[in-house]
Amino acid sequence: MDLQQYLQTFRKYWRSTLAVLLLCTGAAVAFTYVQTPKYSSTSSALIAVDTAASAGELSSGAIYAERQVSSFVALADSALVLEPVIDELGLDVTPQALRSRVSVSAPAGTSIVDVTVTDTNAGRASEIANAITASLKNVTSDVVPTGPDGDEIVTVTVVEPATESSRPVSPRPVLNIALGLIAGLVLGLGQALVRRLLDSRIRTRDDLEDITDAPVLASVVHHKGPSKATPGRGMARASGESYRKLRTAVGFVALGGERRSSIVVTSSVQGEGKTETSTNLAKVLAEAGARVLLVDADLRRPQVGARLGLDDELGLSDVLTGRADLNDVMLSVDDLSVLTAGTVPPNPSELLGSEAMAELLALLETHFEYVILDAPPLLPVTDAAILSHQAGGAVVVARSGVARQNQLTEALSTLEAADASVYGIVLNDVPVSQIDGYFQYYG
Repeated sequence: MDLQQYLQTFRKYWRSTLAVLLLCTGAAVAFTYVQTPKYSSTSSALIAVDTAASAGELSSGAIYAERQVSSFVALADSALVLEPVIDELGLDVTPQALRSRVSVSAPAGTSIVDVTVTDTNAGRASEIANAITASLKNVTSDVVPTGPDGDEIVTVTVVEPATESSRPVSPRPVLNIALGLIAGLVLGLGQALVRRLLDSRIRTRDDLEDITDAPVLASVVHHKGPSKATPGRGMARASGESYRKLRTAVGFVALGGERRSSIVVTSSVQGEGKTETSTNLAKVLAEAGARVLLVDADLRRPQVGARLGLDDELGLSDVLTGRADLNDVMLSVDDLSVLTAGTVPPNPSELLGSEAMAELLALLETHFEYVILDAPPLLPVTDAAILSHQAGGAVVVARSGVARQNQLTEALSTLEAADASVYGIVLNDVPVSQIDGYFQYYG
């Protein structure tokens, strides 16, 4: 995915991204305000050695004390120190439970031990911290041997007693909300990317080029107006230009070399805009002065007649079965000739694959520069594949955001199996934002 695709993904999924962002932020706010505030207090004690009593054996009292600080750190939150604190303050906790609220540390290069206690009560936190340093002092006197003259070799002196704190250490609203925002943004963008990667729908030309070598003839801009709008009758300028680009592309691929003038317009499934595309393509070809015949070859669900406001009582099926003469059912709209579907037959596939259809196509190709055949979708029925084999080739319409990759590849495989030529693909209903700046520049 390139930068533009990332931006398109975030534009598409911005609502869910925002929802995740708000959810995470809201959860952080809720978590912050349901937490019980906790306070901490720290009492500091100096570990000192009487060098006069042990100078000959310890080399340096200060160095010895510094080296022994780690032992006092471990001793400070031991049961030996904490049990007297529990008894003195009347705490209803075990030494193990109290230890979870105590943090003991020693600043590097010093002989100082810091005892920090965290509690939901600020006063109790400072009382416990001071009681622990006092208990550490007493325990040290009991467990550390005295010198030859009975004096204490190691002493514990409180250098900074704990005081009651007025500000809780947790929760921290600013930090929690900031983390909630970051988590929401990461998760929101992540879910958008995952949804995009798992979404097999075709949205861009790049999506088409990733799954097929068939040329993309044009990207038709999404038109918000009436569904029956055509390039010659009120269609938005960008959409009209899209069809004129398609006209140019069709002129190159359909009439080059020995290719024939009959073109089947179909799609993978229903609802991709094949009838709209075939109708508008026929109109822009006629606008350019070409002799064009639009044939409604969808004998199951014909729509061309209704779209153009024409009588659909007799048409292609009646000509193929000999119930009507071609000249009697041929209609026209402006410069465009039209052959509607006519009576819906019980056997559409057989009619479209018949010798009569092949002969009719050959006849029509001698009278018209372009014969545009609107055919049923490829996947539900075989009509379009059969007709594409009879005709010069097929143009497959894929609606942006609707057509799925597996459907399109299966449809193209169906045409290949029918030994039909694929002229190319039309990406239909594309958002204007995906089209090059041409229309904005000339708009």
